[in-house]
Amino acid sequence: MTADRRPPKPDRARGIEKMREVYNFSVDPDDVPGDFVAYTVDHLFGDVWCRPELSVPERRLLTIGVLATLGKTDLLDVQFSSALANGEMTEDQVREVVVHLVHYVGWPLATDLSAAAERVIARRQSPSS
Repeated sequence: MTADRRPPKPDRARGIEKMREVYNFSVDPDDVPGDFVAYTVDHLFGDVWCRPELSVPERRLLTIGVLATLGKTDLLDVQFSSALANGEMTEDQVREVVVHLVHYVGWPLATDLSAAAERVIARRQSPSS
């Protein structure tokens, strides 16, 4: 890391704002016991997601790939829902992510990835949504 790229001091307001931009919701660490949420908001969203070298959609695709590899379908629901709600991806692009990742994460994990994608798309298409 170069001297001019040192991590900033924690910026809670910036983290809450970025989390809201990324997920359409935020969490105030002061409302949650322990330090985990504070580090998530202050560091992950207040610093890492704010770095200019990658856009939010690019970071989201990376995150989706990692979550697919780990089989974290509950978190994939959040990512796919946010990507669709924010206009970062279309339903066809969500499905294309599944087709692409199946060849890297393997069929067993990709079946859950596909199910998460289709669950999110079905919720968006449901008249009661």
